[in-house]
Amino acid sequence: MIVAVADAGPIIHLAEIESLSVLSAVDQLLIPQTVYDELEAGTVPLGLDDLLYDVVEADPAALSIELDPGETAALAIATDRSAVLLTDDLEARDAAVDLDIEVHGSIGIIVLAYTRDRISKSSAIDLMRALQSETSLFITDAVVERGVELLEDDA
Repeated sequence: MIVAVADAGPIIHLAEIESLSVLSAVDQLLIPQTVYDELEAGTVPLGLDDLLYDVVEADPAALSIELDPGETAALAIATDRSAVLLTDDLEARDAAVDLDIEVHGSIGIIVLAYTRDRISKSSAIDLMRALQSETSLFITDAVVERGVELLEDDA
């Protein structure tokens, strides 16, 4: 069973390509209250209400890291619940690795959706390329190509 906690990044970026549904590839999705509040301060992305998720409180006091409040809350929950951290933030990813927390970004979520037969390989590749060209996420060609390789490895 995959329990994952998301910060705002993957939710925003996947929403920008109208693909929030790939988050349903995880068995239990947790969204920190802080992250949900950040999303509400802008606009809750269309499609989020179609997902099953739990909004949960975080206790970031135990962490001695300096990240944005949403990333800190997500990392605290991932630590507390032994959950996978879903983030596109490089500093949050580095902090997760330092804490031995499994971490994946939007590309990894798409790969998971493919490996769990939620989307086809061609759809996964199209979504990865769309993340690069149609969203606010900065993503290199090398990262997209590595994501495509992961699809090939699973075939």
